[in-house]
Amino acid sequence: MSQILRAAHVFDGWQLHADAAISVTGEGRIAALHPEGSVLPEGYVLTDLGDGVLAPGFVDLQVNGGGGALVGAETDADQLARICAAHARLGATAILPTLITDTPETTARVISAAITAHKQQSPGFAGLHLEGPHLDPARKGAHDAALIRPMQADDLRLLCEAAKALPALMVTIAPGTVTNDQIATLSAAGVIVSLGHSACSAQAAIAAHSAGARCVTHLYNAMGPLQNRAPGLVGAALTTPLRAGIIADGVHVAPECLEIALRLKAEDDLFLVSDSMAVAGTELTEFDLKGRRITRSGNRLALDDGTLAGADVTMAQSVAHLVALGQPLQRALAMATRVPADVIGAPERGRIRRDARADLVFLGPDTQLHAVWVGGRRLSR
Repeated sequence: MSQILRAAHVFDGWQLHADAAISVTGEGRIAALHPEGSVLPEGYVLTDLGDGVLAPGFVDLQVNGGGGALVGAETDADQLARICAAHARLGATAILPTLITDTPETTARVISAAITAHKQQSPGFAGLHLEGPHLDPARKGAHDAALIRPMQADDLRLLCEAAKALPALMVTIAPGTVTNDQIATLSAAGVIVSLGHSACSAQAAIAAHSAGARCVTHLYNAMGPLQNRAPGLVGAALTTPLRAGIIADGVHVAPECLEIALRLKAEDDLFLVSDSMAVAGTELTEFDLKGRRITRSGNRLALDDGTLAGADVTMAQSVAHLVALGQPLQRALAMATRVPADVIGAPERGRIRRDARADLVFLGPDTQLHAVWVGGRRLSR
């Protein structure tokens, strides 16, 4: 169905347009953005959404699970599709399902499942994120230390081959467990190398960036603290063009640290991630992570010893959190849409412009999620 959606504000990925509308083709693509006062084309079904913001669907590059499922040993293409569908209902219409540190066998299985999901054109599947196993045991967080290991030749070959078969492959590594030569090889093969779970020095992080690393995984979390003579990965992330994901849930990062990152990082170099787990989109109060119980309490997910294990926040809630802290709505929205889409090289996502996917969200005046469209079709929520 060809349709026009009108709202008090439309965010195109860069800026807000007051009293604007967008036209959507029957094929689920954006036909045009119509500024205030435009004569709307005929032959479209008009829906006036009223007060609020119509924006591109959110793009989430770190999604460990959702809808009751966790990416892991049992993952197949159908499960990935279910996880994508669960997050679409929460507003994230494009995600990178994320496997945390696991065995070589499970890693290979998940890569195979991801390739199948891509071939099947699963809605919302934008690629794969492998968070580990090549991390620093000293900054393992909720990862299983027994499975953390340096990168070997077989790992390197598998990742380079996977990058050719996937729309995007992000791999989180720690300098020291992966050499700069390996980082250069991964980057040349198209892998988005992200630095994380590391107590490395700033110098080591900068050298990894020079070798081809492009991102930092969940800035501040699972990395050495910023100190006066040892700035570490945090210092490198804040003072170089490395793009950084950040969890804005009010739990993982203090408001002051969020403010520092927002002030120091260029607007196109900081993006939101949910770090969601299996409970996303459900009422579950606990789940199993490789034989360890994760409890959901308030908006925290934690092991029995209190270690945070992923986050319990949606992208819409993250946007609302930033706005509540005084950030401009358009920057908060860009951090959840266009910026992460650009990180994975997906220009058809995260923006409203001609021929982009008609994956959309509508936020009310309270910045709460009210509606989601995938390919121009409104989802029931």
